[in-house]
Amino acid sequence: MIKEKKKFDLSLLVIMVLLIVMGVLALATSSTPLSLKLTNDPNFYLFHQLLWGLLPGLILAFIAFKIPLHGIKKWSFLFFIASFILMLLVFIPGLSTTQLGATRWLNLGFTSIQPSEIMKLACIVYLAVILNGEKARNKFSAFIILLILVCGALFLQKDMGTLIVLFSTMMIMFFCSKTPIKQTLAIGVTAVLSFVGLIMSEPYRLQRVMSFLHPETDTLGTSYHINQALISVGSGGITGSGLGLSVQKFGFVPQSISDSIFAIFAEEAGFIGCIILIALFFAFFVASFSIGKKIHDEYLRLMAIGIGSWFIIQALLNIGAMIGVVPLTGIPLPFISYGGSHLIMELIACGVLLNISKYVKN
Repeated sequence: MIKEKKKFDLSLLVIMVLLIVMGVLALATSSTPLSLKLTNDPNFYLFHQLLWGLLPGLILAFIAFKIPLHGIKKWSFLFFIASFILMLLVFIPGLSTTQLGATRWLNLGFTSIQPSEIMKLACIVYLAVILNGEKARNKFSAFIILLILVCGALFLQKDMGTLIVLFSTMMIMFFCSKTPIKQTLAIGVTAVLSFVGLIMSEPYRLQRVMSFLHPETDTLGTSYHINQALISVGSGGITGSGLGLSVQKFGFVPQSISDSIFAIFAEEAGFIGCIILIALFFAFFVASFSIGKKIHDEYLRLMAIGIGSWFIIQALLNIGAMIGVVPLTGIPLPFISYGGSHLIMELIACGVLLNISKYVKN
């Protein structure tokens, strides 16, 4: 193991802080109407996010930043197993809650958690261990088994968005681990064919694709969501309507504080604000890969690449859905969307990444 240095990547920390601040501002302005409607408190969702998402996330991120990285590697398998068990627990009646036809949340009484968000980091941490192995045949077999377990559990939860994010992240890590290109191509072709089959197997998935291809049809039904999102994004113009001045957040855009928050942000911050936000995500991605490129330890390199890939893929899928570039996927926008589970895990991942940056040789 290479020696740790005292300094970490300050530019990466600045990017993270800016994304967190933009997330707080976006939620503060977009959540007011829904908070008033459901709780009579205009700041309910904002304070809930700060108390149950940002605060514990920052504490755990600091722990992840300080913990020795060999400890993360040592416990990676147990972390993955625990995450996988949590994902299976959602199928036990009484332990889970169902929203919008999908069962993805564990009910803890005082709050709920989404195990698939924990799995994102657990999968990256453990996959880095697997791909760090020396024997190519064993590496390939272990990767396929892990891929089937993770994607199978997400498929049963009807969480296609997270499935796409994790599959893409795992494939990037697999490719970057210097495996034979023919293996990557074989998995990729099989995955595309399987994905087409999954879309055709469920009417609601096919309906989403058709709404994406023809958003002008059934604008009050299946295409309502994408049309309202496009109206919101288009209304922002170059400079936006101003923070807090969105019209579409008043019940027009579905899931306006979670999966569709970018549409409200685009309306209020405009094209300029959107460019700044997207630039920050790309800066995070570049910084992550830069750390991975400069590290000689293969395990740390793959973890940095995995975390950077996870964030940029999820951000692009969410934003792409809001501007009609990809079908609606139902995944949160990192740092921005409402939801404690995803924010906590994203902050922990940031702590791990900052920890990794301490091992970069100048």
